[in-house]
Amino acid sequence: MPKLRQQINNDLKQAMLNKEAETLSVLRMLISSIRNQEIALRKGEDVSLTDEQIVKVLRSEIKKRKDSILAYEQGNRRDLAEKEKSEMQILEKYLPPELSDEEVEKIIKEVLSGCAGASMKAFGKIMGQVMAKVSGQADGGRVGGKIKEMLEK
Repeated sequence: MPKLRQQINNDLKQAMLNKEAETLSVLRMLISSIRNQEIALRKGEDVSLTDEQIVKVLRSEIKKRKDSILAYEQGNRRDLAEKEKSEMQILEKYLPPELSDEEVEKIIKEVLSGCAGASMKAFGKIMGQVMAKVSGQADGGRVGGKIKEMLEK
């Protein structure tokens, strides 16, 4: 079992013992999302997600929370927005530490140095290579913005 999945299961047990209803609810939802992803990837045999795949599921769930927060704030539902924020904070504990802007720029420069005559036409290729190197430690939107900024120079 991947290390991250084991940590989530251990925290779930601890939340049960401590009677932390909100944490328990969020972790059960997360485990359910992970299982759903495993079922989607299954082709006859049992599949267990790697830590990287679990991080993708985490990022997806966090993105859902961010979208919900925006919708609730636009609808003047502060109570529901606060609930989503606290759920998002629980989920963020399981993400690997984010790379700094300088580290992301360094990785982008490495990829760009390998691509002769890099232009906006090669954006998708460059983005794919950079995202493979940062492996879940930086948000795709942030990386895309940095790449565009560096290509336009």
